[in-house]
Amino acid sequence: MFSLTVRDHMMVAHSFNGEVFGPAQRLHGATFVVDATFHRAELDPDNLVVDIGLASTQLAEILGELNYRNLDEVPEFAGVNTSTEFLAKVVADRLAERVRAGRLGEGARDLADIEVTLRESHVAWASYRRAL
Repeated sequence: MFSLTVRDHMMVAHSFNGEVFGPAQRLHGATFVVDATFHRAELDPDNLVVDIGLASTQLAEILGELNYRNLDEVPEFAGVNTSTEFLAKVVADRLAERVRAGRLGEGARDLADIEVTLRESHVAWASYRRAL
């Protein structure tokens, strides 16, 4: 299995509901380093997993929709605990939509899956991997 990873980051504000979150129930900021890893069994005719430029651009656009936002004020996240795990899935699903729409190039249609990892710090991160 081949893979290619692109990296970017985003800064958000949010709060959580539930005692399990302790002080994070209050509004706080988070900066995430975001890795998007694309997997495929065989390289495309150009010997690529996916076009790195297109992958980087699409990831940046998706993160740009969330960057510098208070996620508590985003209507689609109303009442949702926007945990690191949840946000990894949001980014992966949005990337998958763009793959299906051809925005990562025709060769990307043969990708096996995408894995998105959000790193909160050097000691804590979460990932979501989904088939395409």
